[in-house]
Amino acid sequence: MAGRVISTFGNALAPIALAFAVLDITHSAAKLGLVVGARSLANVLFVLVGGVVADRLPRFAVMVLSSLVAATSQAVVATTVLSGVANMPLLISLSAINGLASALLQPASSALTSETVPRELLKQANAIKRLASQLTIILGASVGSLIVAYFGPGTALAIDAATFVLSGACFMRLGRSGQTKRPPERRSLLHDLRVGFYEFLAQNWIWIGVLVFFIFNAAWAGAIQVLGPVVADETFGRRFWGLVVAAQTAGMAVGTIVVLRLRTKHLLRVGAAAVSSACLLPFAMGLALPLGLLMAAGFAAGSGLAMFAVAWETSLQEHVAEEKLARVMSYDAAGSLVAIPVGQVTVGPAADAFGTQPVLMVAAGVMAVVIAVLLTNSTVRRLAHNG
Repeated sequence: MAGRVISTFGNALAPIALAFAVLDITHSAAKLGLVVGARSLANVLFVLVGGVVADRLPRFAVMVLSSLVAATSQAVVATTVLSGVANMPLLISLSAINGLASALLQPASSALTSETVPRELLKQANAIKRLASQLTIILGASVGSLIVAYFGPGTALAIDAATFVLSGACFMRLGRSGQTKRPPERRSLLHDLRVGFYEFLAQNWIWIGVLVFFIFNAAWAGAIQVLGPVVADETFGRRFWGLVVAAQTAGMAVGTIVVLRLRTKHLLRVGAAAVSSACLLPFAMGLALPLGLLMAAGFAAGSGLAMFAVAWETSLQEHVAEEKLARVMSYDAAGSLVAIPVGQVTVGPAADAFGTQPVLMVAAGVMAVVIAVLLTNSTVRRLAHNG
């Protein structure tokens, strides 16, 4: 838990710092989209391999390796930004390396919970894990905005690199405690990928949910991660964008507490209904509402996103065999995230061509439609919760 919290604090700083570093260098939303898109693309390309590795090797070792790679890439980014030699090819390359590190970490970290927590406590463990992360993000985003405003993006990126070093040291303690040992595997990479894919397709609520979030996440990432800093720079100021992010994360914390206390036989149905509130933030940005209302919309969006995230992760852990879980989660991550770089890269040119506000309104509408489609699926509505 400590390793996750430390790395989460650093990662709350990084997107804000990197966004404004790129905007300072290029003054272009389209080029910002290329940098953040490179990270997402590398994440998608390697997350399937990360799932196989996490099902074969000790998961703590995979998490340590990921932390070291991320620390190195972020340290180089910070150095180039602080020294004034950062350029687009370098930032894109290092962003991609950071995406590779994340691809290794995601399946191992998610599957570790079901390996170390009793099955009847999975929902509570997932909720507590997310609550700790969300409270850390509130602090990290708020502090990050102040650091960027008063000390510059390079300083925030350097702090992010240091947090990965500390989190890697925490993950190493899992190995010394004897947890997360995995049996040796002799099967081929393709065989393991194929087995994971068959399991992914075997339960149609999984692939239907992933298909929906293929579209949802593209719209969300483009609207919030790329156009959010642009809107801030054009209106209320970059130092206050962190308040919107912090409000969203505060909503995540509240949503997590709600789902933690929730008693229902259909957890995924509740989560799918709750996530419809995520449409409010890009909609509010598209209407150019004042900062206070944007924060309220961010809070509502974060609450719904958190409720769905806990419901989805718990459902996977309850209904997928543990020895295949990391691979199924890697297919989930790949399918849900593969459209994000497309959204990030295309939203900048679209905003340049049609205007920021109209593009944000379209993004909100797309998100609302696909969530409605998810809620009409009977397997999603009827999936049983064991907790």
